[in-house]
Amino acid sequence: MKRNLPLILLLAIATSAFSQRKSELFAEIDTLKTQISKVEQELAVAKREISSANAEAEALKSENATLRDANATLLSNMSNFSELSKQNSDNVDRAMEALARKERQLSGINDMISANDSTAIVSLTRIKQTLGENAKVGVEGGIVVISNSITALFDSDTSAKLTEEGKTWLTGVANVIKTNPDFKTEVEGLNITGEFAPTFNQVAAIASELVTSLEVPAESIAISAKDGNFKEGINIKLRPDYKGFYAKAKESAKAGQ
Repeated sequence: MKRNLPLILLLAIATSAFSQRKSELFAEIDTLKTQISKVEQELAVAKREISSANAEAEALKSENATLRDANATLLSNMSNFSELSKQNSDNVDRAMEALARKERQLSGINDMISANDSTAIVSLTRIKQTLGENAKVGVEGGIVVISNSITALFDSDTSAKLTEEGKTWLTGVANVIKTNPDFKTEVEGLNITGEFAPTFNQVAAIASELVTSLEVPAESIAISAKDGNFKEGINIKLRPDYKGFYAKAKESAKAGQ
C-alpha cells in the first residue's frame, strides 16, 4: 500500500493536470470557433463588397463603352457638320458670285433702258421743235407717239385722201423720221366703229405718202389698224430698235458673266 501511494499520487496529479489541460483546449476551441465565425462573417462581407465592386466595374465598363461610342459618333457628326458647313459656305459663295453676275447684267440692261428712255425724251424735245409746240407728242414706255385726228388728215372719217393740212403735217413727221434713223416707225389707226377697212386704207395712204412723196425708207415703216376703245385717230409711233437693243443686251449679259 505504501509502495503504491506515490503512484496513486502521481496519477492523481496527472489526472488533474489533464483535466485542466482539457478545459483549456475546450476554451481555445471555443475561441477559435468564435474567431472562425468572425472571419467567415468578414469574408461574407468582403465577398458582398467584391460582388458589388465587380457589378460597379461592369456598369462603368459598359458606360465607358457607351461613352466611347457616343464620342465617336459625336466626332463623326462634327466632321460631317464641318464638311456640310464648308459645302454650304461654298454654295453661298457661288450663289453670291452668281447674284453679282446677275446684278452686273441687270445693271447693264437697266443702263441701256435708261439710255433708251433718255433718247426718247431728248427726241421728244427735238420733235416738238420740228412740229411746233402745239403738236400732240408724248412718250409711252420709251416709244415716242405723234398723234393727229382723222378730220385733220382726211376729208372725212371714211376717206383715204389726205388734206393739205395732213400733207403739211406729214412733211414734218417725215423730217422727224429721217433725223431719227435708229427708230422704227409704225403708222397706227384707231377705230371706234369696228369697221377696220377704212382705217386700214387711211394708214396705208399715210405710209404711201411718207415713202413715195417724202422719201422715207419703206423698210422703216409698218402699219396697223385696231380698236381704239372709244378713241379714234392716227398715231405715228417711233419705236426703239428692239432687235438691236436685245443684241446689245446679250452682249451686256455676256460681259457681266
